[in-house]
Amino acid sequence: MPTDSPGSGRGLDPHAAGDGDVLFAARVSTQGEQTLDHIGDDASRSSGLINYLMRDRHGSPFEHNSMTFYVQAPIFVFREFMRHRIASYNEESGRYKELRPVFYVPGPERKLTQVGKPGAYEFVDGTPEQTALVTAETQKVCREAYAAYQRMLDAGIAREVARIVLPLTIYSSMYVTMNARALMNFLSLRTKRDNASVPSFPQREIEMCADQMEAFWAGLMPLTHAAFEANGRVSP
Repeated sequence: MPTDSPGSGRGLDPHAAGDGDVLFAARVSTQGEQTLDHIGDDASRSSGLINYLMRDRHGSPFEHNSMTFYVQAPIFVFREFMRHRIASYNEESGRYKELRPVFYVPGPERKLTQVGKPGAYEFVDGTPEQTALVTAETQKVCREAYAAYQRMLDAGIAREVARIVLPLTIYSSMYVTMNARALMNFLSLRTKRDNASVPSFPQREIEMCADQMEAFWAGLMPLTHAAFEANGRVSP
């Protein structure tokens, strides 16, 4: 049972995106096919254009690229992912394959108690006793549920029926494909940063996935990421 590791395993594998895609899309409005003549333009001019697009919220040039991430995380995290109807998803199916006994158990650094009222609350550290209780009860339920799942499979019950006893903390895997504009929208809501113009309060487990996705994206599109950071982490 992995502890405190949503998004881990084989990780997230992004493909096929770059700042050049944004530049081509933006310059075609004024240059047409001649936009290809500016592939080697000065980097500072490229950075300035991308920052201008981000600052003034000209969003469409950020849509002309595609990234695919392979994500492994608990199913309750996936349910939050799929609230974002700005991506394409293909998930591992419990109807067609036997699910592995891999479950998420919060680590000791996970804040456990909620203080305040709805809309104005924060999470604070739990006591050692609370941490021990969460660990023990989660592991107990996961072991019992997976044993029940196995008993039903052994009795010839269909996988799509047997899986109903499994908890939301079991891991699944999926491919997520989106463009940079969609990713910025996702990150603006699923990460908490002091420099964000609009504060966000994501559940910690999906933020752990979002942090890894952002790190890969920053390497793929450093100019776009820098402009996102400089302009308050607001999706254009």
